[in-house]
Amino acid sequence: MVKLTLIARVTDGLPLAEGLDDGRDLKDAEFYKQQVKALFKNLSRGHNDASRMSVETGPYVFHYIIEGRVCYLTMCDRAYPKKLAFQYLEELRNEFERANGSQIETAARPYAFVKFDTFIQKTKKLYQDTHTQRNIAKLNDELYEVHQIMTRNVQEVLGVGEQLDQVSQMSSHLSLESHKYANKARDLNRQALIRKWAPVAIVFGVVFVLFWLKNKIW
Repeated sequence: MVKLTLIARVTDGLPLAEGLDDGRDLKDAEFYKQQVKALFKNLSRGHNDASRMSVETGPYVFHYIIEGRVCYLTMCDRAYPKKLAFQYLEELRNEFERANGSQIETAARPYAFVKFDTFIQKTKKLYQDTHTQRNIAKLNDELYEVHQIMTRNVQEVLGVGEQLDQVSQMSSHLSLESHKYANKARDLNRQALIRKWAPVAIVFGVVFVLFWLKNKIW
């Protein structure tokens, strides 16, 4: 069964719409929603290049598609057919783009398209029972294939994002430390040159003053 449905803008992870009734009968619903937010955050940082993916998490699977810089994601039972999950997302995508396509980029607040929940709930009901004639026909549709869509584990997906963040932070830290070291090295070189040539400059200065005084007197 379809458990959760969320739609977000990929460029910044801003949630645009979700199924408002989703998760009411789901244990640990908030935990899985936090995982979804983490996935959106990773996607906004460009950590996952695939435009379609399935991500396993406990007894469930997140399925998502990315089109027009928008991510459409649903969480289903592991036993729920992958083919139906992605066809469900395709229907949401088509209607969301038709109804809200021109406003997606300018949306400034979370869940700006909350009214889209009506379509989510209506469409979700059509996909809940996998044994209806409609859904059996969709499962038998040979033109729609999902075999090539990658399936990964949620810890692996989120872990890659965390590792990339750590690498980025380490790189920034090393760059900063390198800059500090270069500045310190220049200061030390300057001080060494001063210590080396200061006595010579003083001697020349004294000689010059004495020579000048001698010429003045004579």
